[in-house]
Amino acid sequence: MARRVFIHVGAPKTGSTYVQNVFWTNVDALREAGILLPGKFSAHDEAMADLRELTWHANPAWSWDRLAAAAGEWPGDVVITNEGLGAATDAQAARAVRSLRPAEVHILVAARDLWRTFPSMWQQSIRARGVWSFSDFIRAVERGTFDDFWEHHTANRMLRRWGDLVPAGQRHLITVPGPGMPRDTLWRRFAGVIGIPDGVCDLTVAAGANTSLGAAEVEVLRRVNRALGDRYPHRAPYQRVVQRHLVDAVLKQRTNEVRFGVGPDRAAWVLDLAEQQIKELAEYPCDVVGDLAELRPVDVAPVPTPDQLHRDQVLDAAIETIIGMIGHAEQLDLQLPRPRESLRRRATRKVRRGLKLWT
Repeated sequence: MARRVFIHVGAPKTGSTYVQNVFWTNVDALREAGILLPGKFSAHDEAMADLRELTWHANPAWSWDRLAAAAGEWPGDVVITNEGLGAATDAQAARAVRSLRPAEVHILVAARDLWRTFPSMWQQSIRARGVWSFSDFIRAVERGTFDDFWEHHTANRMLRRWGDLVPAGQRHLITVPGPGMPRDTLWRRFAGVIGIPDGVCDLTVAAGANTSLGAAEVEVLRRVNRALGDRYPHRAPYQRVVQRHLVDAVLKQRTNEVRFGVGPDRAAWVLDLAEQQIKELAEYPCDVVGDLAELRPVDVAPVPTPDQLHRDQVLDAAIETIIGMIGHAEQLDLQLPRPRESLRRRATRKVRRGLKLWT
């Protein structure tokens, strides 16, 4: 029976890719230290989809019950990590926690300041096949017609959905450090909660974060998504084709120099929301790892939104993307094995060679 189970449920765009890279590249070292990550990375994603009754995987090998059973067989501590878990309903979260008992269940939720969260979340929605403009997204949040943003992408509500299921001392809110902090700060906060000693994990092998696209590149992707129509539906077909051959192979490789953000006209609104968020979290009984002040935006720079790009900027990015895909296609072509000569053709060639020897 597991002693303790730590469920990292999100939120998305809070450094989860980096943290998970550390976990999975050090999975053997963690196991030797008595900490188990059941299955593989894909197992946690499949189990999350099963728990939330999503049809993202055609033939999943793992269900939530299988993951919970693997956790229950381990005599030490267990880590389950998937940022999609935070969007579970009250009933789904309750089922997950119940399935892991009698182990001591801990809930880990990460939070990031809204000034950085808004553009990151919108970009993630585009990379998940979304088609709405940045202005439409912000306007929907501002008018209260996109409540899913607060439900699925911020710590406040998911902390209550999951955290209320365990005692206050087993709820952990981890704040994402601001710019300028050492790169490993976020990992060390997670490690401190779980009790992973320094030196167990090699942080140098945990390659980077989930690379962000520039304003022009993400706008090109949004327009491609819109033009695709019903082709490559979310999620698996889109990831297999568009994510792999366009986003990962080409768009992420560009310099992505033109950054984007909420825009100066909404800075006061975002700052006000941040204060409300900090106040609400300060009143919630949980273990705060980091500082709630880190959720207060400090660099409200006057960067443009993607909708403010000049059409030539988008056109130039589209042309460079086509050139990049040509190069990518050429590399794939070079990797293809040469077609094998048919048996009949080889036999014919040998016969002809033999006849020449007799003439």
